[in-house]
Amino acid sequence: MHRRLILASASPRRRDLLSLLGLPFEVIPSGLEETVTRVAPRALAERLAQSKALEVWSANQDRGGIVLGADTIVAFGPTTNPVLLGKPANAVEAREMLRQLSGAKHIVCTGVAIAREAGYGGDVDITSEVICTTVNFRELPPELIDAYVATGDCYDKAGAYGIQGFASTFVESIHGDYFNVVGLPVQTVARMLEKIGIEWWRGANAL
Repeated sequence: MHRRLILASASPRRRDLLSLLGLPFEVIPSGLEETVTRVAPRALAERLAQSKALEVWSANQDRGGIVLGADTIVAFGPTTNPVLLGKPANAVEAREMLRQLSGAKHIVCTGVAIAREAGYGGDVDITSEVICTTVNFRELPPELIDAYVATGDCYDKAGAYGIQGFASTFVESIHGDYFNVVGLPVQTVARMLEKIGIEWWRGANAL
């Protein structure tokens, strides 16, 4: 039976990264409001990814969907009480986030969740993983921060930056999965699909 693969995200970066697997998929964004709360970044990223996947699966389960949800959180500071950064609401927030990250190390955690029907009972089965990458920023002069914010690239991105664009010049070093920082750890997604029997390298025939 043909199965639908659904990406529960409006992010063009996640769409482009998922396309690398060569699988046909639909985009049905989750309407979940992302709220950054004082919990461990790994736990928050996983919880939000699961919530997005479950929301979209619940609305589309009658159509045989396999739903992929993802959420990215940026955190810096003490491990025991890190500061969590979501997406900036405006230029003022974006500048403040970049000022906080300037000359510092931070982690980027992306939660990935897959929701699908469990057996024939109609219940949902959900699996999830979290990948974290460490990023070191150089010192960012105020005028550089202002120039970047003026490009508008800082919006709709956790931590107010996109590593694949203008902000690539901010990065001194990175330890871990680069694609995770962009927004979707492709290797992790491929492995999760394999675990539920989807041989993604077969393209449309895998579904």
